[in-house]
Amino acid sequence: MFKNIKSLFIVEEDEQGKQKEQPRQKTPTGTPKPEPATTAETGGQGQVTQEFTEILFKAMEQANPPGFDYLEFKQSLQSLKKMAMDDATRYQSAFAMAQTMGATGEQLRQSAQSYLNILKNEEQKFAQAVDNQRSKLIGNRQSEIGQLEQIIQSKSEQIKRLNEEIESHKKQVAQLQQEMSEATVKVETTQRNFIASYNVLAGQIETDVQNMQQYLK
Repeated sequence: MFKNIKSLFIVEEDEQGKQKEQPRQKTPTGTPKPEPATTAETGGQGQVTQEFTEILFKAMEQANPPGFDYLEFKQSLQSLKKMAMDDATRYQSAFAMAQTMGATGEQLRQSAQSYLNILKNEEQKFAQAVDNQRSKLIGNRQSEIGQLEQIIQSKSEQIKRLNEEIESHKKQVAQLQQEMSEATVKVETTQRNFIASYNVLAGQIETDVQNMQQYLK
């Protein structure tokens, strides 16, 4: 039914003054790849990105059942935004249209909650992916650093002819520490971007649920 589910939410995103999204990157397996980040990007709440927003939209769209539910109700709300009316009137007018399709206030609230559950499930899957990335990009390098430091300590006790080899290992440690630092920035920035995208969508739905509870009596 929805050619672009994003159109149901994009107006509210724009009203919040979201930053421009960065170009998407994917690994060969299709898993979202951590986006390059500067040191300044390690703080704050992350950015809402097109990549993560579309992942969440796709999960919602795949779960959209036949018939009239929250997404159709949301579509009615968006169409009524063009008219001069307050939220109460807009929700009640959309609900009147929903009733003609056999929907009830409770059904709409339940379906909205089901989409929140879908988003929560995506958040949990992403958290597992972040853990895997941490292990792959950080854990292995940390272990290698520990092993190299033991080698350095051992060879430092040997005679002078081993000094050149010791210096070589020290350079490896410095390189690995730099790679670990860069990997940490990438993973944490990716996590914050997902959470920011999730919070925007979940917040919109939660607001709709609260408004439905208030206005759809």
